[in-house]
Amino acid sequence: MNQKKIQFWLQRLSLCLVGLLLVTGLNHYLISPLNAQGVLRVGTEPAFPPFEMQAPDGKGFTGFDIDLFKAIGEEAGLEIQFKSMPFDGLIPALQSKTIDAAISGMTITAERGQTVDFSRPYFQSGLAIAVRKENKGEITSFADLENKKVAVAIGTTGAQEAAKIPGVELFTFDNSALALQELSNGKVDAVVNDSPVTLYAIKVGNLNNVEVVGELLTEEYYGIAFPKGSPNVAKVNDALDELLKTDRYRDLYQKWFSGEPPKLPLVAPALEGETAAFSIVSMFPTLLYGATITILLTAFSVFFGTIGGTLLATASISDFKPLGWLCRIYVDFFRGTPLLVQIFMIYFGLPSLLQEIGVDFSFNRFAAAVTALSLNSAAYLAEIIRGGIQSIDQGQWEASQSMGMGWVQTMRHIIFPQAFRRMLPPLGNEFITMIKDTSLVAIIGFEELFRQGQLMVATTYRAFEIYAAVALIYLFLTFIASRVFSWLEKRLNPMRRSPKKAVAQIDSTPEQIAS
Repeated sequence: MNQKKIQFWLQRLSLCLVGLLLVTGLNHYLISPLNAQGVLRVGTEPAFPPFEMQAPDGKGFTGFDIDLFKAIGEEAGLEIQFKSMPFDGLIPALQSKTIDAAISGMTITAERGQTVDFSRPYFQSGLAIAVRKENKGEITSFADLENKKVAVAIGTTGAQEAAKIPGVELFTFDNSALALQELSNGKVDAVVNDSPVTLYAIKVGNLNNVEVVGELLTEEYYGIAFPKGSPNVAKVNDALDELLKTDRYRDLYQKWFSGEPPKLPLVAPALEGETAAFSIVSMFPTLLYGATITILLTAFSVFFGTIGGTLLATASISDFKPLGWLCRIYVDFFRGTPLLVQIFMIYFGLPSLLQEIGVDFSFNRFAAAVTALSLNSAAYLAEIIRGGIQSIDQGQWEASQSMGMGWVQTMRHIIFPQAFRRMLPPLGNEFITMIKDTSLVAIIGFEELFRQGQLMVATTYRAFEIYAAVALIYLFLTFIASRVFSWLEKRLNPMRRSPKKAVAQIDSTPEQIAS
């Protein structure tokens, strides 16, 4: 038997090695020659207008950065293939060489310069503050943002500069569009973001109550990022030099912006700075704080979800059919739609809808996260509880009624104790799933464990080390939860307790006879 098992695993291991060799061969003989022929895979986040955005017809991308890189490709004889990805994933993708270059209004900084190579600057920009029109006179500079609520896009220089403001409460989002929507909904006092992007968003978006105040607060330069040691840096720089010498760069600039393009330096001044060394040990206190928030979020969500699930399960098995139908609709909706969509609807959509009809309403991030997770969890728990209750033999209901017990007494003393033991395994699975699902609320800027990891990667660009640490903490939390539920199953299992009682009775029998 052992020999068969060894042969089984050896066969599987051989298949894995063959698959690995095939992947390596395809990369060497197909993908690598393709890159050598001049195909450049370029990562971009199409949520940074007017630099990069989805084309009006939904096919491909458009924007200043897109047009510029296409012109660079023509000048350098390179075929450009754009790939959409989140902004905070661009540098990790460059480090893993998933892409060959990245252009997404990325400011050249000394920290980024440690992990990637930059082209010469191709655009001069700066940070600006956006506020609601009603607060226009109160905020005009960084000094006015002390002890205020400020929304930023994760991984941007706006986030870095805003973090230096004394007493500021930062709200981080995956892109500037979400940050501006947060401001429009009245949940923050200001947004710190790149000036051209903010002005464009206000102009074309439904942000009539938002405007930019003051002058540019910083001077920044955008660059094209490449993996360290990439041979494509020289090609792109040569092509960019040619575009700047001719009117082609000027024509592209004036297509998307007004005025004359400013003169650009050969090297961004920021690359002359120094940065501190990375230490994963110094990151652990912050990650552990995020883990604490994750545990609290899970506990609250499961608590309220259990209450809601119990009510739904009880209503769904009642004799009042319309109530059962409503419960079925609820369960089908929350189980049939993505949790991420539900979080967006509750946090962004609901306040926006209510404000349009004249109701001044906004959600605290923790309250919104607990609400979304609880509503979603209630739908799954309702099915678990309903299934557990209905798994008890109908004869026990009838026996209880014949003894004069009411519905509540029967449920409390007879049905639910048995059903609870049967529900424990799926309840444990739901609790463990909830621990992992809390990571989704990072999308609204709630700083639980995963979001803390994202914020660290956005400033250190050490994706593997930090995400590995985050994964280990999640693994530890789920392992502890799994052990606790396993212990409860054994503790509440009457079949495991009965042999011990039987042994105790047998041991006491000789003493009773002797007496």
